[in-house]
Amino acid sequence: MSKKTKKENPQIEVRTFNWGPCVIKLKIQDDFKKALLDEIKKSAESYNHKLAGQIEKEIGYTEESREKLIPYLAPYLGIYDQMFQKYQGKMYDSKPEYALTALWCNFQRQYEFNPPHDHDGKLSFVIYLSVPDPLRKENEKYNGKSCGPGGIQFMYGEGIRDCITYMSYFPKDGEMFIFPAWLKHWVSPFNSDCVRVSVSGNVHDSAPLNQIKKGALVKE
Repeated sequence: MSKKTKKENPQIEVRTFNWGPCVIKLKIQDDFKKALLDEIKKSAESYNHKLAGQIEKEIGYTEESREKLIPYLAPYLGIYDQMFQKYQGKMYDSKPEYALTALWCNFQRQYEFNPPHDHDGKLSFVIYLSVPDPLRKENEKYNGKSCGPGGIQFMYGEGIRDCITYMSYFPKDGEMFIFPAWLKHWVSPFNSDCVRVSVSGNVHDSAPLNQIKKGALVKE
């Protein structure tokens, strides 16, 4: 009588592929946060006519302020480049140069929102300077599937089965998202009587003004 032998599992080589846009979340340093708050006090330029949002108070930073803020911003863009290369599975010798072409501050109040939209440029970012407790508590009570009150949602591709086509997140003070400028996203309204403050910006590959050189400023 023959003895049955246990069949060993074959050695199967497996690789997963990263698919879709690269979005990263970081925590900014306190000195960067302070600089953003200090510099916006120097401007009274309304930015509403340039934006898609249904937000009454959106203020653009002055050109002088943008110049001052570049050294703070550059390391975070450098981190994005590093993460993007790892995401792709390819490392490059060349170091891109970026130009900060737009920077503005959003003072989102009760019932205000940003509809689905994208941005101009290569990369965009949003930094949350103040997320009030009433808004945080309101979001915690939300049980729906979307990003909830005051949340941000990114969407890529079509909503089909077995595919993750959107990402929802409720931000905290000091958090920053960097993402491709073409990526569709929106911000939900909220009912709390408070003001949520965030800073948004766009960068291009290169431009004659406000160039940011990644290599000299990035630290692992």
